[in-house]
Amino acid sequence: MCGRFANKETPASLAEYFQADGQVDFSPSYNIAPSSRIVTVTADAQDHRHLKLMKWGLIPSWAKDPSIGNKLANARGETVAEKPSFRTAFRTRRCIIPATGFFEWKADGGKKYPWFISLKSGEPLAMAGIWEAWRSEAGESIETCCIITTDCNELMQPIHDRMPVLLNRDQWSNWLSPSEKQPANLHSMIRPFSPDLMQAWPVTRELNRVGVRDDAGLIQSVE
Repeated sequence: MCGRFANKETPASLAEYFQADGQVDFSPSYNIAPSSRIVTVTADAQDHRHLKLMKWGLIPSWAKDPSIGNKLANARGETVAEKPSFRTAFRTRRCIIPATGFFEWKADGGKKYPWFISLKSGEPLAMAGIWEAWRSEAGESIETCCIITTDCNELMQPIHDRMPVLLNRDQWSNWLSPSEKQPANLHSMIRPFSPDLMQAWPVTRELNRVGVRDDAGLIQSVE
């Protein structure tokens, strides 16, 4: 799973990196948890990319109660095309969720220790996601998203058995395109990312509590 991540980028830097437009207002955060408003990258029918803010935790369009989003921060890549909560969004509403890196917890001696995982290059991660637009009976519209996960790679194996699906630059266009609906093409992108391009280190256990702090110290290596 992926239950926490960091994004120290600015709107301008993400717009340039992903070649996207859109006026979004967000601040760097090092302790992003489900239900937060997060920045995403989407594409329209002309394959123009846009930055959009969405709530992390997918609310299916058919849901009666928006609280279901609290349970849908992640979607397993193995079943995302089949599960009723995800299959329509997977077919037509895919997105990229940018991150500086993500956190995962390693169990050791009955305790859990957080690790930070990122790219060696320092570039943003392009986490594969899906999104939905939900409308309440009162007409309120909420756009929400979730992160697709897959099996761990060799780097992640000692830490956790799952990881987010990370997209290479040459996969972005096909993943985002609403016209790409071939299951084989989409599933070919749902696989563990190359461990040679990634790095990981342990970070402070203060991360274990959401909302206690939110600063760059949370992604610094500790003994």
